[in-house]
Amino acid sequence: MKMEVEIVSRENIKPSCPTPSQLRIFKLSLLDQLIPAPYAPIILFYPANDNISGQYDQNDIPKRLKSLKKSLSDTLTRFYPLAGKIKDDLSIDCNDEGAHYVEARVDSSLRQFLGQPDLLLVNKLLPIDPSFAISGLAGTNVANIQVNVFDCGGIAIGLSISHKILDGVALGAFLKSWAAEAQGGAQEPIRPNFEASSLFPANDLSWLRDASLVMFGSLFTNGSALTKRFVFTPSAISTLKAQSKTPGVKNPTRVEAVSGFLWRCFMAACKEKNGVSRPSLLTHVVNLRRRMTPFWPENSIGNLVWMAAAKAEGGVGDDLVGLVRDSTSKFDGEFVRSMRGDKGKCLMRECLKEIGDVGSREGVDYIGFSSWCKIGFYEVDFGWGKPIWVSSIGLSGSVFLNLVILVDTRLGDGIEAWVTLDQHDMAIIETNSELLNLAQVDPSPF
Repeated sequence: MKMEVEIVSRENIKPSCPTPSQLRIFKLSLLDQLIPAPYAPIILFYPANDNISGQYDQNDIPKRLKSLKKSLSDTLTRFYPLAGKIKDDLSIDCNDEGAHYVEARVDSSLRQFLGQPDLLLVNKLLPIDPSFAISGLAGTNVANIQVNVFDCGGIAIGLSISHKILDGVALGAFLKSWAAEAQGGAQEPIRPNFEASSLFPANDLSWLRDASLVMFGSLFTNGSALTKRFVFTPSAISTLKAQSKTPGVKNPTRVEAVSGFLWRCFMAACKEKNGVSRPSLLTHVVNLRRRMTPFWPENSIGNLVWMAAAKAEGGVGDDLVGLVRDSTSKFDGEFVRSMRGDKGKCLMRECLKEIGDVGSREGVDYIGFSSWCKIGFYEVDFGWGKPIWVSSIGLSGSVFLNLVILVDTRLGDGIEAWVTLDQHDMAIIETNSELLNLAQVDPSPF
């Protein structure tokens, strides 16, 4: 389908109260250097009312747009770094210049667009074109937001916020706080915890940034990227969990079961393409907040994540779910204490080097996973209901990562897997009968 997005206005939304001068420079943490992607893009879709195809009061739209801007201004007072600009790899200049805020009109109904979403058209709803480019970010806005109004009155809120300061969990905290503010005190807004830089101070950040770039550089592949959604219902996930049970993993999680299954499908596609079974490397982004002792709060702002890695040799009997469980379970309170200790630099450097060394070997196939499950994006209610769909982005281009982003479905018990692969690998995976029996490919989200 064709869809035109017309920019109506651009402005900066400033905090409703000025940031104290002693908070002008916000120091990033060491772990904020791990993920090279410049932004964490996400789009939340809201129908005009409970019935996506029903009538709506046109007077509601200006009220909603006004409420979004006012509540964002109030929220930025608490999340003050998001109203600043990137100063350098070490810090944010909290100058209160504001979040870059765009309002746009879409010449389509939300129902028409969601009937069969074009994953590349989704990117038009973002204020910044998604890209892996990491140069030239100094002086750019930390937060970029685009509010898109469809012909039917539906609204899609697209966010491209710097990955320098927000991982998925922190992004969820910001969105929930903004939504609570928009509801006018119906619930207490989340207050951010900015102590990540004291947990992992960036006294000498260049080594982690450089090690991360080398590692990810070895994992990028050349070809023609294509993204598709594979949606697993609760029933399908129950089947996968039952199939995944082993003496070592008696109760696999949804994420473990789906990750292991998609890894197996990826390995099968690689075998068909190459004519032989090959070793395969999987990475999974791990949220460290729940790995620390005691737990670190979910409202902690920053990138409190690390990379787990598992290698399978390509044999039929590989226990892939067990490998996923083993790789992520290593990151416990003791490991996090070691990361923060005297030998932390050596430990982290060795982890990244090992991933890069394996991923760069000839004949090893790589696929990366990141999970948005249980973050609560579907709970973000600005006062007119919860989102009908929470979207990642479609990727294209000739240099890319084989990547899977796992997202909750609207009712929270299914999983949408946003899979980006080379188009030839995707064509093979799409013919996998076991996958097609358990997942729908690019279905309507409603």
